[in-house]
Formats: sequence, C-alpha cells, structure tokens
Amino acid sequence: MSAFLRVFPAVILAAFLAVPIRAQAPPPNVVFILADDVGWGDPSAYGNRRVETPHLDRMAEGGVLFTQAYMAGSVCSPSRTALLTGRFPAELRMFGHLGTQEINRRRAMPDYLDTDVPTIADLLKQAGYATAAFGKWHLGSGPEAQLPDAYGFETHKTTASNDPRGRNEWNLWAPELRPTATSLVVDEVLAFAADHRQEPFFVQAWLVDTHATLNPSEEQLAPFSHLSPPDVPYHGAMAVYFAALTEMDRQIGRLMDEIDRMGLGENTLIVFTSDNGPEAIEIGNASHSGVGSAGPFRGRKRSLYEGGIRVPWIVRWPAGAPAGRVDSTSIISGVDMLPTLSRLAGIAPPDDSLRDGEDVSDAFRGQGHTRATPLHWEWRYNIVGHVWNVSPGMAARDGRWKLLMNPDGSRIELYDLLKDPRESDNVADEHPEIVRRLAERLHTWYAHLPEAPADARAGRDDYPWPR
Repeated sequence: MSAFLRVFPAVILAAFLAVPIRAQAPPPNVVFILADDVGWGDPSAYGNRRVETPHLDRMAEGGVLFTQAYMAGSVCSPSRTALLTGRFPAELRMFGHLGTQEINRRRAMPDYLDTDVPTIADLLKQAGYATAAFGKWHLGSGPEAQLPDAYGFETHKTTASNDPRGRNEWNLWAPELRPTATSLVVDEVLAFAADHRQEPFFVQAWLVDTHATLNPSEEQLAPFSHLSPPDVPYHGAMAVYFAALTEMDRQIGRLMDEIDRMGLGENTLIVFTSDNGPEAIEIGNASHSGVGSAGPFRGRKRSLYEGGIRVPWIVRWPAGAPAGRVDSTSIISGVDMLPTLSRLAGIAPPDDSLRDGEDVSDAFRGQGHTRATPLHWEWRYNIVGHVWNVSPGMAARDGRWKLLMNPDGSRIELYDLLKDPRESDNVADEHPEIVRRLAERLHTWYAHLPEAPADARAGRDDYPWPR
C-alpha cells in the first residue's frame, strides 16, 4: 500500500474534525399554564384598563401574544380533552363538563376520558420527557375514572379527579384554600422542575383560578376596596374577581422568576391560556364574582360566539420565540397543541392524532401560521345570561369567516371576523356560497359525531316579549 493511501484516511479524518459541527438544539421544556374561566380581555396586555396583570404583561413582552387563539370547547372538560388529544372533543363524546355518573349518562357522555386515545403526555413521555400534571384535572372523577398516570403523567397531584388528596388536604376548591390555590400549584411545578432540571420536562399547571366560587383574602382584597360599596358588610363583584386575578398573575410571575433562577428559562417554553371565556354572573357560584372580561367580543362561557371560545394566549420561549411580538393573524386552537409540541420535541404523532389540529410551531417561533383546515365547535345545552350571548349550537371558523347555525338549519349567521370581530353584522344573505360551503362542512362533521341528546332550549335566542 502506498504511503499516500496509508495517510489518506487520517487526512480526511483530520479535515472532518476541523469542520465545526452545529449541535442540534435540545428540545424545550414545556410549562403549560391553563387558567380557568379567564376571559380574553382580562389581562391588561389584552386591553383591560380596570386592573393590571404586570406579570402576564411581562410574559407577553418577552414572547408572543396571540389575538386569534381559541379553545376547542366553551367549557372545561371539552377544552381539556382537546389540549391533551388534539381531537375535537365532541368526537370523543365530551359534549360538556364531566359531572356525576347520572349527569354523564343523561348526556350520553363517558365518565372519563378514553385512556386508549393517545395524549401529548404519552408521546412526550415516550420521547424521554419527564411528565407531570398539577392542579385541576376535570377529565373524570367517578368511581371508575383513571388518574393522570393513565394518560402519560408520571407525576401528578390534582383536584376534580380521583386523587384522594384533591378531595382532602389538597382540595383547591375548599374555601380556606382558595386564596392560595394558584400558589399551591406553582409550588408543585417548581419542585418538579428542580427535580428534573437535567432532562426535558413537560408539566401542566392547570389552575382553578378564576373559576368560582372565589374567596380572596382580606389582604388580597385590600387594593380593590374602592370597588366595593361603602358601609355594607360585603365586597363588590369586581373587587372579588380582580383580587383573585391579581393573585393568579403574581404567582405566574413567581413561576417565571424561579424558572429563570434555576437556569432553565432560556429553553423553557411557557404557555399561558384559558379553558374558555369568562363566567356569567347569573350562575349561582359566580354571583359574587362573574365579571371577567371577554374584551370587545360577544358571548361568555358556554357560548360559541367569540367571547366564549376566543382566549388569551401568550408564549414565552427565549431560545425559540421572539420577544414583544403581537400575532394578530395566526388562528390557533387547543387542538393544535399535540402536533405542535410533538414537532418541537422531534417526535411523530400517530396519524389519528393529526386529524383536527395543526402544527403551529411556526407561529410560536414568531413566523406566523396560515391555517389550512377549519375549526369546528358544537354546544347542545342551555346558555345562561343575556340573550345577546346565546349562540346557535354549531360554529365553524375558516379564515376570516365564521358561520354559526343550529343543527336543524335555523339561525344561520355569517360574520367576517376581520371586519366585524364583535359579531354584530350578520352577512349571510350577502355571501350565499360561503354559507353553503361552510354549512355543508358543519353538517357533515356534526352527522359523524356520536349521538347524544340536546336541551330543548339549546340554540334558541327568543325573548318573552310582553303581549
């Protein structure tokens, strides 16, 4: 063998080693904060001028704030189902909130989320993530309901679940724990992050604030004393709600500060959003506090108008998301979380998990996202509150257009949300082709849903006028 051939491999190896190799970026940690019944217009970053949320505002200043973000349900259990599975919740018979076995049977709903449906926690756990769920669960708490570990969460401490701690010493709904409910969840998140700082982690912080019944402490209420009537022994609804909202915001600030202090902030994706729009004051347990803001939108919790399903959504991720970006064009939804977090973790979800949601990681990175498929909603129960907020029972969003209608074809409403985000000008008569196209899609989707009864007053906005 010639001297050249003997030396050649060594030359090539030396040259190869001399070329710098760009290391693949590690997958981000994920902290997913889901508030409960916080309206689109509640954070001051979204226009609230009655109360300040400086820590959510700071989160937005350091990341991306979305103005056209949605939940796939207008109440808690459906929204949570979509976040975990990437599926429209009605396809899994999650039509409303999970209640007692009797209520679930009457509504043809299961007692808990189907454990055979893959979740984002399942997928991330298989990819080497440490996984945890803390706070409100509300995906099953009956006798046969499964704990979060059946859905991929190795560590969990939850309420509205079958966890006995959530009914006893860690019952976040108990009046005596309500002033510290968000703090207790944040404590668990930070302890978990500290224990798993050497590996990627995915942790859910599903808060119970600002869901009624609220019970802020006198110290938390003090800054809002001017919002309560003088000389009477009770607090005003705005004082109660703002006190709880402010404490939730303060604890989110503590979470961000501690994540940074641990040296994890740069590559930790923190998401803040809410499960639906704000509660109506007509609901009994919110009669002292149901004044959350839907911003400029029509509708509240349970409604399929924008105020019931459009939610605040803020992403902070220094390693991947630009700071101070307001994204007013990307249409994102809770069903997008499974494909999006899968992409960021470098894993491929099962095909069936990709039927409803889209990978919107480009929007998280500040590049914007153009939605390819419409979003669908359905609601088959009564909607409390002002008749103006009582929507039809089905809705679809496709680009700038939103169609609402009842399953029987009544109350057809079409809105151009770019011109009319308040949904005050029904232009269905002016765009019959758009109505026909979206109505066909909605009817096809609805026809393939599992059968279930609807309330007699579902989708009806009639008013008892004097005669």
